[in-house]
Amino acid sequence: MKRKYLWMVRRAYRALRHPKLRHRGWWRKLTQPLFERRLWKPCRDTVAVGIAIGLFFGVIPLIPQSLFAAIAAMRVKANIPFAVAITWVSNPVTNVPIWAAQLWLGNQVQDLLHLDAPEFAGTFQIPHVGVVNAATFLLGVLLSGLILALLAFPLVHLFSAIMPHHLPRLPRRNRDAVVIVPPRGSRSSGN
Repeated sequence: MKRKYLWMVRRAYRALRHPKLRHRGWWRKLTQPLFERRLWKPCRDTVAVGIAIGLFFGVIPLIPQSLFAAIAAMRVKANIPFAVAITWVSNPVTNVPIWAAQLWLGNQVQDLLHLDAPEFAGTFQIPHVGVVNAATFLLGVLLSGLILALLAFPLVHLFSAIMPHHLPRLPRRNRDAVVIVPPRGSRSSGN
């Protein structure tokens, strides 16, 4: 598993630094933050944030989910490969059940809070799902993304507690290099 992960990461890393793309200024500006090695090394905290980002964007019905997840992971310094890989939770096989669950969740929350559905996209009835409206679907999409993203943190930390050798706390180099800096303005006069 680790060998396959490292192979995938090295291949993606080399593709992004291809000699034909390296000399272009816009490409360098776009990909420079991607080349921070700590964004590619798995540790418990960066993987948890990466999986949360990937799950959030994975259940949103957009075509470039992986691209949005990679950009968001890059901005918040999360693990990019995990963020991109987990977006494949929604694929052509799982899309219909995910969308049905999102419609159901949107309907349940709308009924619980007694909200009226706006009529901007029309309303129709689907058996075993309920009333379908674009507003209830969007509500279900956002709530399911938030719920899955919040569930990612305890699940990754539980996995790390059960199998600590698979997902270390911090990369070894960062854990050894702890430096304590005294606060500013605290000078001891020795008296």
